[in-house]
Amino acid sequence: MQRYFLEVAYKGSGYAGFQVQENANTIQGEVERAMQILLKHPVPLTGSSRTDTGVNALQNFFHFDFDRPVLQRHIYNLNALLPPAIVIKQIIPVHPDAHCRFDAISREYSYHVYQDKNPFLYDRAYYFPYTIDPDMLQQAATAILSYSDFTSFSKRNTQVKSFICHIMESRWRAEQHQLIYEVKANRFLRGMVRGLTGTMLQVGQGKMSIKEFHAVICGKDCTKTNFAVPGYGLFLEKVNYPPGYFTAT
Repeated sequence: MQRYFLEVAYKGSGYAGFQVQENANTIQGEVERAMQILLKHPVPLTGSSRTDTGVNALQNFFHFDFDRPVLQRHIYNLNALLPPAIVIKQIIPVHPDAHCRFDAISREYSYHVYQDKNPFLYDRAYYFPYTIDPDMLQQAATAILSYSDFTSFSKRNTQVKSFICHIMESRWRAEQHQLIYEVKANRFLRGMVRGLTGTMLQVGQGKMSIKEFHAVICGKDCTKTNFAVPGYGLFLEKVNYPPGYFTAT
């Protein structure tokens, strides 16, 4: 039995998230359906990073086991079966104990905001036509690096046992009429990036001071956090594994 990693990218609009659900259209459900048609057998997939409704990914992974060779030419066949919003980028043979979720050492997300009406961004970034102080946004992003307990930025309906996350990078940058928040961490909580983004935008608007932002983090109370930014502005950019991980098969 050979284990494989499946690298996938997708536009999340129109999907009820990454993980398979009953009576809902999901990324995992579409890929499992295509795999079953191609390989003539059900192929249960394990996902690396669960993304919520509408959230996009430039890189995400599944792993699966199969008792026959799955070849690179199958990428073309899978993509022919999948809807336009989902693409398989790689099929990688890995060692039998490899786990796409537990072996990942970090993940990188970005959140995209634009302030001038733009029909080419409306479903890939958050239209936020209000005055923003970029220096205040940057101060808030830098403040995040001082903390490890992000209870305040986790939605309530979660089963995690720990709210501790090691944030490696946190910054805002301007690019092509967008403000983009970039964050890298060993793990993320449910709704965390959207909560951070929405609350930092309040700081950028002057509706919340940096002192109050620190208080939100320290308060460990998600009712003070603004999660009300849309999923379509969020991108899972990259899932990182240890150096040499894919050559140690």
